[in-house]
Amino acid sequence: MGAPRLSRTPLPGIGVRYDLTTREQDKVSVVAHRDGSRTLSAYHRDDPDACALSLRLSSGETAALIDALMPMHHSPNLLSTTDLGLVAERIELSATSYWNGRLLAETRMRTDTGVSIVAVLRRAEAVPSPTPGFRLAGGDTLIVIGTREGVDAAAAILGRE
Repeated sequence: MGAPRLSRTPLPGIGVRYDLTTREQDKVSVVAHRDGSRTLSAYHRDDPDACALSLRLSSGETAALIDALMPMHHSPNLLSTTDLGLVAERIELSATSYWNGRLLAETRMRTDTGVSIVAVLRRAEAVPSPTPGFRLAGGDTLIVIGTREGVDAAAAILGRE
């Protein structure tokens, strides 16, 4: 048995495909689409060109699967925010969001809710510590941290259409 191998292939106009060959020679691929969704595919061991399973996952479903595969409580390097009375969540802006095209500063997020937006995920890239001049877009996923009440208020504000 060899070590697992991962390759990356750009798919112009679509996104990026990641192919994993496990130690047992099983083959799995993930296509990271530009819209934030993912397609997860597994292949027959005796015919690596024959797809045995293919799932199209939304960005939220992908996040849930990642949480199941890599739960936060198993990583000693991640901040355990609940112990401090804080929560970290992902909030997705809809395509028809009121905030589409507006500056982050216009949300008045920290002033009105006490919540910090620590990153914005857009398609296949992440923008850490976005500045007040950052322009939001429908489909963005905002990573926010604050109290439970603050994060709930932030979700209500960001859910405005």
